Amino acid sequence: MGAFIIPPTIVQKASLYEPISLAEMDGVKLMNRTDAKFLVPLSMLSSILDDLRPHYRLLEIEGQRMCDYQTLYFDTPDLQFYHEHQAGRFNRYKIRQRNYVQTDVSFTEVKFKNNKGRTIKTRIPIKKVTPTIGEETQAFLRRQTPFEPSLLTPVLWVDYTRLTLVSRTTAERLTLDLNLSFRNDSTRKSYEQLVIAEVKQDSLKHSMFLDLMKRYQLRQGSLSKYCLGVISLNEAVKQNRFKTKLKYFLKMNDWAIDNIKP
Repeated sequence: MGAFIIPPTIVQKASLYEPISLAEMDGVKLMNRTDAKFLVPLSMLSSILDDLRPHYRLLEIEGQRMCDYQTLYFDTPDLQFYHEHQAGRFNRYKIRQRNYVQTDVSFTEVKFKNNKGRTIKTRIPIKKVTPTIGEETQAFLRRQTPFEPSLLTPVLWVDYTRLTLVSRTTAERLTLDLNLSFRNDSTRKSYEQLVIAEVKQDSLKHSMFLDLMKRYQLRQGSLSKYCLGVISLNEAVKQNRFKTKLKYFLKMNDWAIDNIKP
């Protein structure tokens, strides 16, 4: 991860949560789910964590509550996955390899967004994240997608630090991703003053987090990390459908930078 340091107030607020273990989270894996994303200025996160604490527990892994993720996304040479998302098509795919840094566990993951707006995720364990797709992973991708894996190419890395909250009352997970950065072989772009929040449920229902977003006047809407990374590292790529969301994202980023608390 980069040199960015998580503000001590956020570390302190996270330490106050009742922990939940990975084993206890088995009931809320939500591999088939609905989700909603929000952009949150980092300066607001401390107060939001205070408000959420009575209603959520916080994932703790080997004493760590802030977990680092390193993800390598793959696409076709002409960026078919990106362009299908950019065109607003459903029944679309994302393919990635992800390393959970604290546990040094890695997976190849396929995310499929169907025409009912649901996200379905499948994955298999791998030894490590690598730009080369191994034979076992190729077989998995042939089963799960219509694409020939030997034609896929690594496009970009996404790095961030995640807090994972689990509702005390419903099948809901809330992820808060900090220290977001994108990189490829030649370029790096970071958004250190923004948090991407995503609430994940098995079906749309009441959520204390969604209520809180209304109170903070933060509206739903965010680019996928992969699509934001493609745009951030390649301004020439077609992005017509993302213009409104990108404008909102950059506006929020500028506001967050201008309102950094000392």
